[in-house]
Amino acid sequence: MVAGAAPYGNIYDAALAVKGDRIAWIGPSSQGRNAAAGQGVPVEDTHGRWMTPGLIDCHTHLIYGGNRVEEFEKRLCGESYEAIARAGGGIQSTVQATRAAAADALRASAAVRARRLMSEGVTTIEVKSGYGLELAAERRMLEVARELERDLPVSIKTTYLGLHALPPELRADRQRFVEQVSGAWLETLAAAGLVDAVDAFCEDIAFSLAETEQFLRAAQRLGLKAHVHAGQLSDMGAAELAAKYGALSADHLEYVSAGGVCALAASGTVAVLLPGAYFTLRQTTPPPVPLLRQAGVPMAVATDSNPGTSPCTSLLLTLNMACTLFGLTPEEALSGATRHAARALGLQGEVGTLEVGKRADFALWDIARPAELCYGLGANPCTGVVHRGKIRAA
Repeated sequence: MVAGAAPYGNIYDAALAVKGDRIAWIGPSSQGRNAAAGQGVPVEDTHGRWMTPGLIDCHTHLIYGGNRVEEFEKRLCGESYEAIARAGGGIQSTVQATRAAAADALRASAAVRARRLMSEGVTTIEVKSGYGLELAAERRMLEVARELERDLPVSIKTTYLGLHALPPELRADRQRFVEQVSGAWLETLAAAGLVDAVDAFCEDIAFSLAETEQFLRAAQRLGLKAHVHAGQLSDMGAAELAAKYGALSADHLEYVSAGGVCALAASGTVAVLLPGAYFTLRQTTPPPVPLLRQAGVPMAVATDSNPGTSPCTSLLLTLNMACTLFGLTPEEALSGATRHAARALGLQGEVGTLEVGKRADFALWDIARPAELCYGLGANPCTGVVHRGKIRAA
């Protein structure tokens, strides 16, 4: 998956050597076998299977209490996502369930979802908070994310989604909430080592450009990188704001202007496409993929796994949706779950491609060609995973 190489960066009849948790060598299999035999290094024969970098799910809301099946039914009976949210449903219902859930329960349910992703060759997962909307609950979510990385053979990046929704107790005093999120809460969570990056939902039903900028400015002062939920339901200029602050990613982007796309291209911000939410909400305006492609904006693909708008724990299914719903090529989609997903998390120097010196995270597939990973609906051809140089059951 190295950019500029052969399609997909393919190397046929190849071998890869691991030392510790790093890729030490890549080259012809015959040369690798001879070197291994001369040094007494064990060899795992994959019998002609394909190897890719470990997949990366760079946008999830994996930790939460309860579910939102009732809302799913309501939407199918004609109620809009916005109407449900304004009536106190949506995110607020998950907030209530998450606040009431103990850490053990949150960890157990999140582990089930994480293992489903891991079974499909995922070796890195981004996990957002944002369903607590109070310091104690937000901290509990982020601590659970750190514990998942400790308990499971998967790498996790944590994101403090401070501006997700207004808590019910501060609905009449939103400025106070924004100040708390951008001030004492952010400082406390960052000082505890729980925050790798921040995120904000910049939308008419959520937070304004000014409120989002206040939060991003506070994160910048602490040296934290940012993501922005931008342009999911309307174009408020959130993409331009993300670019202004050098955000790692702008996510959703169903509604973004040509100016917003140019701003993303200039800043190097990754466009994270989330077809699961687009599909679940039955949206009809896809992200402007041709415009993003023409401008050279890197496009990542992620599940947006969450209880309300994308109850999805299959990154392979998401790759298919990115192709069929958004018009990505299979190579673009797979790049979106490897090389560009790594960049969306600031990890492009560590993972996302198979290169000497990078972390030994890779997956093995019983497929005839790489496009097959975007082709099958419900198929999982993953036959093995190596995470940090250690073999993990698929």
